[in-house]
Amino acid sequence: MKRITTLHAGLLILLVSLLSACSGIPKGENNPSPPVAMAEPEPYQIGVGDTVSVHVWRNPELSQTIVVRPDGHISMPLMGDVDAEGMRPEELAAEISAGLSEVIRSPEVTVMVNSPVSSEYRNRVRITGQVGQPLSVPYRQGMTVLDLVLQAGGLTDFAAGNRAVMHRHTGEEYESFNLELNDILEEGDMRTNYTVQPGDVVSVPRKTLLRGEL
Repeated sequence: MKRITTLHAGLLILLVSLLSACSGIPKGENNPSPPVAMAEPEPYQIGVGDTVSVHVWRNPELSQTIVVRPDGHISMPLMGDVDAEGMRPEELAAEISAGLSEVIRSPEVTVMVNSPVSSEYRNRVRITGQVGQPLSVPYRQGMTVLDLVLQAGGLTDFAAGNRAVMHRHTGEEYESFNLELNDILEEGDMRTNYTVQPGDVVSVPRKTLLRGEL
């Protein structure tokens, strides 16, 4: 009985040693990589048409729900017009708090976006010109130029597809990308079948006699 107990103890020590050795193996090709962190979504920016709720603590007469006007401003009691377009809710709250601090002591302001109408408008892609049906459609991740053209019913007989252009707003400027839609549709050449981004606009011009396209 003592020999069996000693044998069990030896096997247990051997097992613990093996587990300790395995835990010290450096990470290699056979070991799983750590999960890739998901990119954080960009902070929401208030836009024209959004409905925002402004709450001023202990000052209910100053708290209100407002729609951002076409000029990008909202009107606040004791302050007048405040530029809200392009600001994050916490930035707008800080702006209002700073303005109200001139007339009331230590204002505590919070801002919430109740109806983000402008987000739906910004997150669209558009195609105009010589297509079956000009479109403005919601952006979908992975959408390409070809997807947009097909949704628009393809090119018309008068379309100069290889002179099409995709316009993209980058910061304060627009960047243009030349598209060769005829090559995409007729030859399967996908070199200019770019992935679209929210706000992109594809423009398909008409053929011209000067270019010998008719």
